[in-house]
Amino acid sequence: MRCGMRVGGAALAGLAAVAVCAAQVPPGPDGIGFASARAAGVREVSSPDAWGGARTGKEPTLSDRVVSYQIAARLDPQRHTVDGTEELTWRNRSRQPVQSVYLHLYLNAFEGPGSTMATEARVPGFSPREDVSTRDGQWGHVELKDVRQADSPVPWRFVHPDGGPQTDHTVVRLDLPAAVAPGASTTLRIAFLDQLPRAIARSGYFGTFHLIGQWYPKIGVLELAGERAAKQVQWNVHEYHMLSELYADYGLFDVRLTVPSDYTVGATGEEQGEPAQANGLSTHHFIQGDVHDFAWTADNRTAKPLEGEYHGEGSPVVKIKVLYPPEYAQDGPVALKATIDSLGYFSKMLGPYPYHTVTVVIPPFNADGAAGMEYPTFFTAENYKNPKPDHFGGPMLDFVTIHEFGHGYFYGILGSNELEEPMLDEGLNEYWDMRMFADRKERQIYAPDWMVDIGIRPSSTGFEYERVLALNNDPRDGTGANSWDRFSSFSYGTVYFRTATLMHDLAWAVGQDNLERAFHVYYERWKYRHPSIADFRETLAEVTGKRALVERLFDEEVYAANKEDDAIDELTSTEEVPLRGTSYVDGKWVELTKSEAQKQEEDARKAWKKAHPNPDPGTGPFPYHTTLTLTRRGIAVPKTVVVIFADGSKETLQWDSAQRWQRYQWTKPVKAVSAEIDPEVYHFLNAGVLRESATLDAHKEASRKYGSYLDALVQAVFSLVAAL
Repeated sequence: MRCGMRVGGAALAGLAAVAVCAAQVPPGPDGIGFASARAAGVREVSSPDAWGGARTGKEPTLSDRVVSYQIAARLDPQRHTVDGTEELTWRNRSRQPVQSVYLHLYLNAFEGPGSTMATEARVPGFSPREDVSTRDGQWGHVELKDVRQADSPVPWRFVHPDGGPQTDHTVVRLDLPAAVAPGASTTLRIAFLDQLPRAIARSGYFGTFHLIGQWYPKIGVLELAGERAAKQVQWNVHEYHMLSELYADYGLFDVRLTVPSDYTVGATGEEQGEPAQANGLSTHHFIQGDVHDFAWTADNRTAKPLEGEYHGEGSPVVKIKVLYPPEYAQDGPVALKATIDSLGYFSKMLGPYPYHTVTVVIPPFNADGAAGMEYPTFFTAENYKNPKPDHFGGPMLDFVTIHEFGHGYFYGILGSNELEEPMLDEGLNEYWDMRMFADRKERQIYAPDWMVDIGIRPSSTGFEYERVLALNNDPRDGTGANSWDRFSSFSYGTVYFRTATLMHDLAWAVGQDNLERAFHVYYERWKYRHPSIADFRETLAEVTGKRALVERLFDEEVYAANKEDDAIDELTSTEEVPLRGTSYVDGKWVELTKSEAQKQEEDARKAWKKAHPNPDPGTGPFPYHTTLTLTRRGIAVPKTVVVIFADGSKETLQWDSAQRWQRYQWTKPVKAVSAEIDPEVYHFLNAGVLRESATLDAHKEASRKYGSYLDALVQAVFSLVAAL
């Protein structure tokens, strides 16, 4: 089979690239293959017993724990290394023996220019998460020093399930001396050494600050038939792509972290008592069950942590800790309040938060590559020198904190596959972040501080802001596309903005209460079970009772990249004055000449003026003929159209035709003054936002969209510039 070469969906020539066909990557000796290298939005619903079936709450653990990690690690903050040993116990859920298992070695994405991640970052239109140059000696990698099953050494080799470059080392295959029988478990003892990179994307160091994520050898996910559209047993173990994030099995983490005693440590899970002290070192012990990842931070510049608690109905008492450097002390209270607010909102709108801790990290100056990243019970926010509520830093720190906490639900508790279906995490999380702002009735200011200080404060609602960035006018990728087959980095960004906008529009189509009920059911049915887009779609269709609408929307907007583009092509409203010509009257043809027609018009106007010395606007001696022409250049979405006349009367239309154009006409005693598509602003996906309104006379209701759209556009520009 001949394979083309591409990265991010773009054909390339003369560049290292990812092979399109993953079929050439051979399975292991047990014949178990891989999830497709092009895997994306799933169309087939999972089987009812997928991942062991829905959790009832009667099970001994929250999740069906497939794996456990016992890790002991020691940080050398001068060399920026982590020396670790890992006891990994994995259970074979399948009905066939497993001879080979696969581990992610994610830190190898930072080893140099040959990794899949680095290769993709060089493609035009793509850019790394943080555009920071890596200097000599600042690369990162993870070295497997020893792997044993019982007392037997385990051989390994690097593999490329996505057909990536041979110089990528982010996935390794272990050929086990003893196969793992169906339903049985095996324990691997692994010694490894991390060389942390300079903090550029989700992990690394800057100065004394260390964010240590994706740092330990992590086993891939063995999916069974009927789980996320798998047709047979398969390994889901993608390479570390530039724009992708994470996917792993639930389990138990028991981790001991040894650092110099003057270092403050924060990590996933609950710390077990006070750290043990010896020879100027402290060993912190953390345990957390029913999560699928573990990350931590260590820094000797951390100020005294800010602590708080959340007490809410249905959730346990949650202890919150905010770690921050002294120069950003003003950020701590903002992040703490935003976290407590998020715990209350997400617990109410989706379901209880099941864990007992949340740790928030404010990175220091120049470590922005570590900012804005989520792990179970642990996330990093951003740093701002001026986090006042009416300045740029305040709303942004508030938003980033809410957003990263929200991942604890969609990435954490639900376990979405962020690589293949980022819509289920980034997108749905973004929607609920904006819902939180909307429910608080907040308008956001994203202007630079100097503009705010002189009284210029462009503002918009969250969904208006999302609409501007959703590429509604030219969508290149469906919202259900995977994270690495993308037209550009910005097109990947529309996973956030376009999904949030799609959910906004869907809420109005099915009813907001119905959508909220559907999310409650989705959370309860699929927590700890790695749902797919098809499982989410099915829940929406079932609970809302709007199956045809939901399925059509997913076909057109999720599994494809179609544009919604409805516009008013023309609005006219003219008097029907006498016109020359012949007419058939009382059995004979009668001609009205040009001069006679003009005379009739003049006489009628004089009589009208005499009878109406102060006529109402838009009225006269003759009726008005109004014509409205609508055009539809994209998919058909039912819309309300309202035409307003000079006397305040309205004509309301339900435009549900799939035709490319539609024309409506009225003859009324008054002139039309405006027409507007979607006057209640239920639909934010429409690309024709500036063509949804037409006016013949000044009319504020038909022009108000321009102001809100331009406000949101100004904010989007400022916030993007500020992020550069």
